[in-house]
Amino acid sequence: MRKKAKKKIKECSVSCKEHCGGAIYGLGFIGALIYYLSTATGFWVGVLGFIKAIIWPVFLVYEVLRFLGA
Repeated sequence: MRKKAKKKIKECSVSCKEHCGGAIYGLGFIGALIYYLSTATGFWVGVLGFIKAIIWPVFLVYEVLRFLGA
């Protein structure tokens, strides 16, 4: 019985390590989408905001690398 419980706990921790990044990206996407759409002044600016919300990690990595001087 105990062996099965340990195996199940190990499986859960492995699956969380593989899938938790998606949750963080999803929350970031929703936050970025709300921000960009709330500041949009027109339809096409809103479309551009939607695209920016999808690729926000690119902007984040670029700014971090620029800050670090890499």
